[in-house]
Amino acid sequence: MFLKTLLKQNTKLINAAISFWLQGKIYPDSYVIDVEQTEANARLLLETANHYQIKLYLMSKQFGRNPELCRRLLACHYQGTGYQGIVAVDFKEARQLYRHGLPIAHIGHLVQPPSGMIDEIVRQQPDVITVFSLEKALEISQAALRQQRVQSLMLKVCQPGDLLYAGQEAGFELDNLPVVIAAIDNMPAVKLVGVTHFPCMLYDSPSQQTLPTANMHTLLAARDILRAQGVNIEQVNGPSATSCTTLPQLAQWGITHSEPGHALTGTIPANQHGDQPEQISMLYLSEISHHFADNSYLFGGGYYRRGHLQNALVWHNDQFSQSKVLPIDDDSIDYCLRLKGKFPIGSPVIMSFRTQIFVTRSDVVLIDGIKSGNPRILGCYDSQGNQLSEK
Repeated sequence: MFLKTLLKQNTKLINAAISFWLQGKIYPDSYVIDVEQTEANARLLLETANHYQIKLYLMSKQFGRNPELCRRLLACHYQGTGYQGIVAVDFKEARQLYRHGLPIAHIGHLVQPPSGMIDEIVRQQPDVITVFSLEKALEISQAALRQQRVQSLMLKVCQPGDLLYAGQEAGFELDNLPVVIAAIDNMPAVKLVGVTHFPCMLYDSPSQQTLPTANMHTLLAARDILRAQGVNIEQVNGPSATSCTTLPQLAQWGITHSEPGHALTGTIPANQHGDQPEQISMLYLSEISHHFADNSYLFGGGYYRRGHLQNALVWHNDQFSQSKVLPIDDDSIDYCLRLKGKFPIGSPVIMSFRTQIFVTRSDVVLIDGIKSGNPRILGCYDSQGNQLSEK
């Protein structure tokens, strides 16, 4: 999906990845991340968000909940403004980030915190916890009361006709909001501060633009209902496809907070033509394992079925050859991926596609100093952000 963009925007990352592979320092099935370029993307997002007065939470799942990269991105600032903290997509991400002392500012949006973790999460003092049910709001209320603090809550909202991904169906319907608001208002030690939904923006291939979904209109209608009920709105959180290009649109819609993820590595769908301000800073590196039926098989483990993987570069005889990735069976485990044609066994393969590293089996290799001409490996990690021993 992004191979042409990678070649256009960041050949230095390709060169560094191949160099370290030739030195035996990177295994197959590794995502390789250019730390300097990721930091540059992060600062550009902060600059744009600051101009439009939108606050940003950092999302880490797409780069494997990597604690070192999180720390470096949280250190990025523009005119004294930085990321407000990290958004944890689920409780396991929260557990991992807490282990490294990283600040989680928003939790509960896509996956509710389980009952057994409520006390710990409240103790960590997130900016907001998003709730889908009054039962979960009450659990948080009771934990906050025990800890003698007040916890801010956001509501995830929905209405018929919204885009809800399978397995993510949740939210308070608009017609029920007055009753929900009244119930939370009667709970001690919590206060309702805003609303959120997902996805609020999506890339539209025919128009080649990132546009608001029906969910955006639901989100804004929910905001208006809360205001009419006397709720002091601190957050209208509009996640999905947050980038330098979409931030001006979000500002027009009245969004106060958003959560960039793929924009940090330049792997937003809008960048498949290489014309976005964010630059590609991540690639996938593997190796030819064997041949079968006149095709080449490479070590898998990092395939993401929504990644639109199409092409690959194979390094052999001191040059690159391009090959097509053959169709992938989503019903099978990606032990290997297939390339059209025969290439020498042991040859490194470069790919660039949309991913969610936290659902893969891949390694993650952080390389610093690429832009400044002194590349060095900062560390190797698994897909959940745990550091691996040196190769």
